[in-house]
Amino acid sequence: MNIAGLLTGAVDRARDRPALMDGARELSYRELGDRVGRLAAGLTDLGLRPGDRIVHVVPNRSELVELLWAAFHGGFVAVPVNWHLHPDEIAYIVDHSGASAIAVSDDTAAAARNLPTTVQVLHVEQLDQLLADAPAPMIETALDDPAWLFYTSGTTGKPKGAKLTHRNLAAMTQAYFDDVDPVAPDSIYLHAAPLTHGSGLYLLPSTARCATQIIAPGISFSATDFVELLDRHQVTHAAFLAPTMLRRVVDAARGRSLPHLRSIVIGGAALYPGDLRAAIEVFGPIVSEMYGQGETPMTIAVMPAGEALDHPGSCGRAFHGVEIRIADSSGRPVADDADGEILVRSDVVMQGYWENPDATATTLVDGWLHTGDIGHLADGYLYLTDRAKDVIVTGGSNVYPREVEEVLLTHPAVHEAAVVGMPDPEWGESIRAFVVADQVTPDQLIQHCRDRLASFKKPRDVIFLYELPKNATGKILKRELRER
Repeated sequence: MNIAGLLTGAVDRARDRPALMDGARELSYRELGDRVGRLAAGLTDLGLRPGDRIVHVVPNRSELVELLWAAFHGGFVAVPVNWHLHPDEIAYIVDHSGASAIAVSDDTAAAARNLPTTVQVLHVEQLDQLLADAPAPMIETALDDPAWLFYTSGTTGKPKGAKLTHRNLAAMTQAYFDDVDPVAPDSIYLHAAPLTHGSGLYLLPSTARCATQIIAPGISFSATDFVELLDRHQVTHAAFLAPTMLRRVVDAARGRSLPHLRSIVIGGAALYPGDLRAAIEVFGPIVSEMYGQGETPMTIAVMPAGEALDHPGSCGRAFHGVEIRIADSSGRPVADDADGEILVRSDVVMQGYWENPDATATTLVDGWLHTGDIGHLADGYLYLTDRAKDVIVTGGSNVYPREVEEVLLTHPAVHEAAVVGMPDPEWGESIRAFVVADQVTPDQLIQHCRDRLASFKKPRDVIFLYELPKNATGKILKRELRER
């Protein structure tokens, strides 16, 4: 079973219904299906074979949607990557995944400049040149063949590629229908969050139900433009927003009437009760919150619209088809209401990490995914209480402290470094670095990180200390730093 069958089925049913809109560019389902098949054939003509990886480093635009579906259609493996990443970070992913090709736009062309000549570079502005004269038939794939490599940073600072199979994506799609929205055929989805992340995954269920996809143009998010698109296209579904994006949209939409909007899905970070109440005040009880990871694409727990205010602080119940266990350090279940690590078992759980058997063995144990998050269950509702891996969630993007600390420690003036997340009303969390260093300024260290990491990973501020607080074994006490 090939997950691209969701599109081919929609083409058979929808035909001339609008499938994809990006500014003045519009494709019907028939046109989209034809272009995807011809693009898959063109990629094959370049020498790509089923199973080959294609890295996508492209901001939101309609061509990215075509490339994603063409990768599935041709039996290739899509490797969508956050286009804000530093070229060195992207080069690591290209090398680690063994990618045969990378797709870039004019905005991201720097990512392809220093790659091996064996990696073919595809420019989305020239996508028409890749189209073959006739569409290729959809490749038959096995359920457990990889379809999407979802690279997510680990505590070592090096990204790990979660292997999402056609089975995983099919299970995610069904869970969306069961617990988020069944999707009426007249639905119109607006995508403003990255299509290389949550919004891209939600292309699958919405396309399966023949919805129209509106791609918000531009390389940065504008809440004002987003609200204008909601109104202009009579959008029914805001596909996926991070909490920081929702706050801006709520402010921009005050005083506007948007009666056609039926669903807003929030994920990527905790949604504060005050933000939820403000969103309900403006839009009504249409906000759903989901909790998931790249290893379980968008699908661990969901708080349906209308229930969240009755369960403050909870991220909802398990999706259909998902088992949640709260376990101690040995993996044994703990008592009800007790905190422990959140474990997950489901067809939606990744197959493993690409070319990383050690990380796979640590994370997947006896069929259970160890999320690294701490929480508890109360009356079936899941509550997150801590993050075992110290991940910082800023603007909906994950930042792991160690990768920032390792970059800080490459500066010759820095002797010790510790990075923590601090509450931020705009971004959820901001990044603060505590360092022991010689003669250097905060701006110099921030620039040092900016030169080596994606911009969103750089510290917002730097605090100098004579020494970092440590326990008797020499471990840095980050809780003390947060309290400061």
